[in-house]
Amino acid sequence: MSDKEKIQAGNMLEVRDLDVTFRSTGKHAVHSISLDMAYGERLGLVGESGSGKTVTAMAISGLIERNNVQMSGTVHFDGTNLMTCSRHELRNIQGRDIGVVFQEPMTSLNPLKRIGNQVEEALRIHTDLSAEERKKRALDALEMVGIPDPEGTYQKYPHQLSGGQRQRAMIASAMVIHPKLLICDEPTTALDVSVQAQILELLQQLSEEYGVGILLISHDLKVIKKLCERVYVMYRGDIVEHGETQQVFEHPAHEYTQHLIAAIPKRERKNG
Repeated sequence: MSDKEKIQAGNMLEVRDLDVTFRSTGKHAVHSISLDMAYGERLGLVGESGSGKTVTAMAISGLIERNNVQMSGTVHFDGTNLMTCSRHELRNIQGRDIGVVFQEPMTSLNPLKRIGNQVEEALRIHTDLSAEERKKRALDALEMVGIPDPEGTYQKYPHQLSGGQRQRAMIASAMVIHPKLLICDEPTTALDVSVQAQILELLQQLSEEYGVGILLISHDLKVIKKLCERVYVMYRGDIVEHGETQQVFEHPAHEYTQHLIAAIPKRERKNG
């Protein structure tokens, strides 16, 4: 089935009654939530710190340590239930079909490894490509994300790059194997405003050119508005509102969504 046919046939991601409680603290982080995401869609998940949005994203990606939580519900990704599949199958899906970009690349990138080595990691694990082929794919990925000197950057260490370049390198690492879903957890929070806009523009470009679905996690509704077609609003572990981003932004139904919008300066609300 082609990607176009899949888009017409149904959702890439279907979450039903996802419930997450941490065993160590007893904190009930996510309360039986459900959400859908189509192939190639740009979807936002917004809420303040502690709302459960990052826990939801980590559960969807399979990166949450199963021994540390009590989870129930289903997470169907591209037809596979990630909650019940084997660890081997989950690892294959994580590296091949789901890419993750975190908030602060300096804590995600290994400071002792060159950028090229880190961008190639998924290729080493999930393909049989030769070292020469892996390097070519890595250079292509660095060019794809708008890094001006891919060859030079390939040889550098993370501390030698600016914050924006490090985030682009993280996106290249996630995109090098051409995943179906890119989960971005607060990818612009640590960047200044001008670089934020560049990263959001890059994500939109990747979505449109390569058909990758993007799940954008943010506490900032104006960031969601710039990139996402639809949005789910989370508050204290619940989804309290969802719909087309423009509709939710202009006609918020829930008091918490209204609070998020009211927190945006009027000038940015009007121009964003």
